[in-house]
Amino acid sequence: MIAALAVGLLAGTGVVLIVTGLTPVPAPLASQLAALHRRPQLTAPDALPRRIRLLGEPLAGTAAGQRAAARLASDLRVTGTTAVEHFAERASLGLCGLLWAPVTAAMLRLGGVDTGVVLPLWVSVVLAPVGFAYPALALRARAADRRRTFRHALSGFLDVVSISLAGGRGVDTALRDGANAGDGWPFEAIRDALFETQLLGETPWSGLARLGSELAIPELGELAASAALAGAEGARVRGSLASKARSLRQRGLTDVESSAQSASELMSVPVVLLMLGFVVFLGYPSIVRVLQGI
Repeated sequence: MIAALAVGLLAGTGVVLIVTGLTPVPAPLASQLAALHRRPQLTAPDALPRRIRLLGEPLAGTAAGQRAAARLASDLRVTGTTAVEHFAERASLGLCGLLWAPVTAAMLRLGGVDTGVVLPLWVSVVLAPVGFAYPALALRARAADRRRTFRHALSGFLDVVSISLAGGRGVDTALRDGANAGDGWPFEAIRDALFETQLLGETPWSGLARLGSELAIPELGELAASAALAGAEGARVRGSLASKARSLRQRGLTDVESSAQSASELMSVPVVLLMLGFVVFLGYPSIVRVLQGI
């Protein structure tokens, strides 16, 4: 009786959690609008919640963790994620994958269903590495989306810069005009890079080159090289900047078309699985009769 009550209580709690998760509380409109125009900032380690630091700092402090953080440095930078946050996510999902099967088996055992020890053990061995590795793949996907957004904004930035150069402005002024032409996080990142070079007494294109290296966006490095050539030798780069903007827009269009084609191809996977299940459903009785006859 007690076991049945415990299983019923756990099942009811799970249903409540699922229902509340399917209907989350909507975020305020003001915060959502502010998030659209906020540059990704790296949170200081001391400002992170305690649970994140407890999970992430031990992994981030190891030699393997430092090597992994160095490999993912550009992805972490472009998404505004710290290494501690990333490793905390990996540790939490790894623990969930490790403990999910034993906890489920214990709940089933309370309900009178004995699954044994071998099956939960193998499930934990499989799910724990998957849960630990998944955040790295998700981080790369988010970073690719952020870089795609940056390239789209960079094409508009180059258009404004080329127009300013055509109006007779200098390279420094044209770059700042282009940085002030937008309000999204890519324009804020460019403005911050230009402002940093102004404080350090460097040339604006050195800041753009450094930003391109940090975000792993080679187009910024090419822009910095063109701006440096124009600033040092007085070369006319307006035509090359306009052509670079057109090529970035064409690349963005190609990426959108390839993503649409990939989504169309993935739509055929459920149909194939449905047909496979239908074939197995029809063929299984015949195969069983043949094997029993043998």
